[in-house]
Amino acid sequence: MLNLPEALIRRALEEDGAWADITTLSTVPEDQPATASIIARQAGVIAGLDVAIATFRMLDPRVAVEALVHDGTAVQPGDVLAHLQGLARSLLSAERVALNFLGHLSGIATVTAQCVRAIEGTGARILDTRKTTPGLRALEKAAVRMGGGHNHRFGLSDGVLIKDNHIKAASGIPQAIAAARRTAQHLLKIEIECETLAEVQQAVEADADVILLDNMDLETMRSAVQFVRMNASRVLIEASGNIGTNAARLRAVAETGVDFISLGAVTHSAPNFDVSLEFA
Repeated sequence: MLNLPEALIRRALEEDGAWADITTLSTVPEDQPATASIIARQAGVIAGLDVAIATFRMLDPRVAVEALVHDGTAVQPGDVLAHLQGLARSLLSAERVALNFLGHLSGIATVTAQCVRAIEGTGARILDTRKTTPGLRALEKAAVRMGGGHNHRFGLSDGVLIKDNHIKAASGIPQAIAAARRTAQHLLKIEIECETLAEVQQAVEADADVILLDNMDLETMRSAVQFVRMNASRVLIEASGNIGTNAARLRAVAETGVDFISLGAVTHSAPNFDVSLEFA
């Protein structure tokens, strides 16, 4: 998936008290061996299995793991994702943190895959946003890719996205775009958020590279796409704002002709993927 975030995994284990698991320490003999399996309890797409494995190994490097699938794999209920072998104490004390990572990230990948399927054949792409869990952005954006989606900006330095408050602070759309052109290096695209057809027209006239159609109804969105295609065919169009993950809604938005649909919901509202650790 990506370089494993060892510091993050360690903090998560420390937060859970994994090295002072009083229940396990008081009930399980120190030298008792165990074998276990990680099992999917629902259909979906796996993401974060490598992070889960790294969690067990950080608690105890002697834990042996055989991964049976890889991140990005579609699975069904009952599928075994990995076999583990090691001391029972180690498997028990790392279990919750490992499954938290795996369940959260697989939930994101699963929802993303559902959204990608909903717009298949339209030419539009599903993007994430910066609405991520603090500290988990790299993992969550990787999970979006595992589900077939694409990443928007990772951080504020990755591209120019002029939003409503930037426009107000700059005294208008033309002024904001002109200022961005003067300041941003030439390889960065200038994207600007528009809420009305009048704003879309201003953005085209000011030579924006990407226009974000924010919170528009479908009729207005179709009109905006038609205007941009007729007057600035090189300009890319993104739809965002209260779109959600409903398949019919996503399909309707994609069929307006936009290039991208950005969804905060794939990261901030994805349900946890049901996965469990079962001892043999």
